[in-house]
Parts: sequence; structure tokens; C-alpha cells
Amino acid sequence: MIVEFGHFALVLAVVVALFQTVVPLWGSLTKQPRLMETAKPAAILQFVLLCFSFAALTYAYVVSDFSVANVAANSHSTKPLIYRISGVWGNHEGSLLLWVLILALFGSAVAIFGNELPQTLRANVLSVQASIALAFGIFMLATSNPFLRLENPPLDGRGLNPILQDPALALHPPFLYAGYVGFSIAFSFAIAALIEGRINAAWARWVRPWTLAAWMCLTLGIAMGSWWAYYELGWGGWWFWDPVENASFMPWLAGTALLHSALVMEKRETLKVWTILLAILTFSLSLMGTFLVRSGVLTSVHAFAVDPERGVAILLIMTIFVGGGLALFALRAGELRQGGLFAPISREGALVLNNVLLTTATATVLVGTLYPLLLEGLTGAKISVGPPFFNMTFIPLMVPLLIALPFGPFLPWKRGDLQGVAQRLIIAALIGLVAMVATMAVASRGPWLAPIMMAIGVYVMVGALQELAFRAKVGSAGREEVLRRLWNLPRSVYGTALAHFGVGLMVIGIVATSAYRIETVLVMKPGDKVDIANYELTFKGVAPFRGPNYREQVATFDVSRDGVPLTTLSPSKRVYDAPPQPTSEAGIHAAWRGDLYTVLGDAQVEDGGYAIRLYFNPLVRFIWLGALLMFIAGGISLSDRRLRVGAPRRKSRQPAVAVAPAE
Repeated sequence: MIVEFGHFALVLAVVVALFQTVVPLWGSLTKQPRLMETAKPAAILQFVLLCFSFAALTYAYVVSDFSVANVAANSHSTKPLIYRISGVWGNHEGSLLLWVLILALFGSAVAIFGNELPQTLRANVLSVQASIALAFGIFMLATSNPFLRLENPPLDGRGLNPILQDPALALHPPFLYAGYVGFSIAFSFAIAALIEGRINAAWARWVRPWTLAAWMCLTLGIAMGSWWAYYELGWGGWWFWDPVENASFMPWLAGTALLHSALVMEKRETLKVWTILLAILTFSLSLMGTFLVRSGVLTSVHAFAVDPERGVAILLIMTIFVGGGLALFALRAGELRQGGLFAPISREGALVLNNVLLTTATATVLVGTLYPLLLEGLTGAKISVGPPFFNMTFIPLMVPLLIALPFGPFLPWKRGDLQGVAQRLIIAALIGLVAMVATMAVASRGPWLAPIMMAIGVYVMVGALQELAFRAKVGSAGREEVLRRLWNLPRSVYGTALAHFGVGLMVIGIVATSAYRIETVLVMKPGDKVDIANYELTFKGVAPFRGPNYREQVATFDVSRDGVPLTTLSPSKRVYDAPPQPTSEAGIHAAWRGDLYTVLGDAQVEDGGYAIRLYFNPLVRFIWLGALLMFIAGGISLSDRRLRVGAPRRKSRQPAVAVAPAE
């Protein structure tokens, strides 16, 4: 009965979304405040109904109600509880319900915390947001209903894809969807502002916190997906430029550009046209990612295997919202004033350079991702665009961006002194140079560009610290004055510095593990020893083991360094009960200097040994630590009182007609 209630709640949520789409928008067009005020309770009610619907589906998974077709297809009674719960979003139908739930979550958050928004703007934002929920709600009920019943339910389910039965995958999709869907708020704000025809610095102040929250979630979601692929897929890598990986990376790049562009618009009331366009394009890339994952056009460990008819429906939704948004933008763009002027050498100029490089990088990834699909669709020819293409096109765009990154915070608004900033950053450059020489001395092999990139990573990190030191007048003021200034610095300043520091740390990790990775593939028998990266591994043999819902063959390696025992690694080959699919479980010794990574291969019948793959990935942990620092930095910036959701205080001192809706 609970499942039926959940289904009914989903239907009611779609009805409420229809009401929320039409009535507040009509109220804003006809200047009727009472109709506009209906947007807030409607947004909250829609979220509550979807929460109940999602909870009902989760209940069906927890109690293993195999009369529900979705549960029978994606769960099994022997699965641990955490994977029965994560199985809710480990499939097309359940993840689509989560998608719409997060969409309603952001809408209700604007309704609850957006009390300082002008009434007309809030009504339009919630109306646009509801229209997206309405489209996906109808699509879900028509083609992807997660509550369909089976007339003859099986005794047990088929089970969840074994590679998805992992703790990281229990959290990766919710964070990823929160990032994907969170950018819908920026889209809704952009469309609402275009409908009203009023875009100013206050609009940028209102949209920036929601964009930052979505960017944080997407950052963490991508990092968790990378971490899962690293230790679960058994290939020892952290990024493969897979099309579905790219589908989440492109909105992140565009969202990063949007954050910086909105900052310029807020401070200087310029780049209006560009900021609005970025808000539309960022969510458009999110919709494209949804299409790629669910259309059946891709074969990927990340993609849902669904029929192409559903993909056509998603493509239609994408066309309506993207095409409609761009058409409205084209109609209104000529009415937008550009705002204040600024010199090329200024903080605005640095942020514009940031935007140009990020959007160009996004376009590069977009071409590399879509070109093989378009070529196959038009000609039937199949080509593969892999890491070499992306490395040769993406990295050259990132190098100037990283070099310019520390300059931006030092430059003043409107006009700056490039030579003066360069002099302030000379310490960061010198420390980077020392890092380059040290890298060349320690690592005698590898690409010639690697030491330079290591130097750039260190330079970015030190530059971020120098920004804080400069603002606190370290070296030119007394200790008490320095501490007072550090205490009084806005949280957004700390957030910016920490994010840039995280970027530098990530660059170091990426370069080190890409350029100086050690890989060994060999056949080993019990008692054999092998040396790799100053570690000595002794192979003890393979033994069977029975888990709660799988069987596995577990290898044992004793690891020592300089004759001192360190740890025991236990990579395995696992076969799950339902579905009976094999997976490889890596044995990893994690250390700051790098990971020792072991993978058990197939038994070699002729000589009684086993194929073994060994990797040493230097400084690989810096990649995810840098991403984590960026996520934390976003949270610090979001807590800044200057980023409260609402109009800037200076706007409240203007005449009421400047911010109040017409009545």
C-alpha cells in the first residue's frame, strides 16, 4: 500500500508542478501579487510530495518488495542494506526520481530562503523551475515509472550491478545530481530575469550562492566518481576521458566560469549578457549529460542501459528548454546594458581571461565527446577520441589559466599594475622554480614538461598563500595588526585562497601520477618476490573466501620496505551471486608519497602461477585532497554574510520602487 501512496504522491507532485508553472507566471505577467505568492507554498508542497514518493520507493527496496518491477530488476534479498538503499538510484527510473527530487529541493530552498527576492523575480524563478520538474515528471510517469507492479512477482530480484555495490557509489550519484540539477536554479534565475527584462548587480548577488552550492556538489561528486573508478575498476587510473565523465566535467567547467562571471557582474555590473548566456549554457550541458547517460547512445560503465525511445523524449525536453532559453536570450540581449568599462589589466580582465579559457576548454571537451557520436550517426563510421586528443587540446589551455590564476586576486578593480603584481608573486615563482629543479633531480625519467607543470602547481599554491599574507600585511605590519587583519578578512577571501590552493595541489597530484607512474605486469607463484618503487612484495598465494553476497579468490602479499614489514595487501577476483558478474578488487597501500596498487589476474594453468599487475602512483592522493579542499572552500565562501541569499544591503537603501514589484 505504501508503494501505491508513493505513486499517488508522484502524480500529485506533477499536478502541483503544473500549477506552479502556470499560476505564478500568469500573476507576474498580469501584476497580481496574490497569484505570485502561490509559488512559495506550491514549491514546498511539491518537494514534500516528492520526498514521500522517494521514501516509498526506498521502503520497497529495503523490504525487498519484488512485486515492484523496479525493485525486482535492481535488487536482491541477499544484498547488504546500504546497497539495497543505494540501489534506489542505481537504475534509470529510481535515479530519475532522485533527479526530480533534487530539482524540487532547490526550488523549495529558493521559496524558503529567498524572502528578500523581489516578488516578481521569485515567482518567475519558481515557475521556470517547476516547468523543468513538470517536463521530467511527465516523462517519468509516461515512460519510466518506478512504481509499476508485476502481476507475477519473482521470488527474488536480479540484483544490482556488482561494480555499483560500493560505498562511494552510494554517495556519488546524489552529489553528482545535486550539481547537475543545482545549475537549474541559475538557469531559472536567468530565464526569470529575461522574462522580467531587469538584470543588475542584485541579480548576480542572488544567483551566486545557488550556483556556488551546485558547483560544490558537482566538485565532490566528480571527485568521488574518480576515486571509485580508481580503486574499484582495477585499472589503476583516476580519469579516462570517458564520454560520461566528460558529461559531468563540462558543466563543472562552465559553472566555474559562471561563478567568476557573476562576481564581475555583482561588483562592476558588467558582463551581463555573458553571465546570462553562461547560466543558460551551464544547465544545457547538464541536460546534455542526462541525455547521454540515459539515451543508450553510449556504452560505458557509467551509463544506464535504456532504450533509445527514452533518449528521444529527453532530447525533446532538452530542445524545448535549451532552445527556448536561447531564443528568449536572443530577443532580450539587445536590451541589456553592458555596464562599466574596465582596463584589460584589472581584476575584471583577469576574470574575463579565466572565462575565455574555461569556455574554450569546455568547447574542446564537447567536440571530443560529441564528434564520434555525430560521425557514427551520420555516416555509420566508428572512431575513438581518447586521452591523447584531450591531453593535447585541454592541457595547453590550462597552462596559461594556471599561470594567471594567482594574479587575479592581487589586481584591483577597473585598472591594475601588472608589473607590481608580478613583483609580489616573485616569491611564488622562485619557490616553483625550486620545485622544478627538485623534481628533475629526484625523477630522472618522464616527460620534459612534467617538472614545469610541477613548478606551476607549487606556484599556484604559494600564490594563494601570498594573497592572504598580502591582505594581512605580513612583513610590513606588527604581529597584532597581522592577526587582526587575518581575523577580519571576509570568509570569501579565505574560500578563494583555499580553492586556488586546492587547484595547485590537484595539479601536482595529476602531474606526478601521470608522468612518474610505475607499472609492472608479471606472473608470480607463491613465494615469489618482486621490487617496485623501493617496496618488496612477497606473494603468499591465493585462497577462497565467501562474502555476504559473493565468492572470491583472495591473494596475499606481504609488503616491506628496506627490510621492515609494512602491511599486507589482499587483492581479489570476486564473483557476485546476483547477477553472477566478476569484478576485480584492488589491494592498495596508501601513503602520501604514493599508492602501491596491486591487482590479481587470471590463474596460469601451465605453470601454476597468477597474472599480477602492480602500480606505483606517486602523489595520487593529492588529486582528491585538492578536490576536497575546493569543496570545503566553496562552503567557507558560502558562509560569508556577503553571500546571503537576498539583495545587497546597499540596494535596500535605494527607493523602494527599485526593488519592489509593481502592484
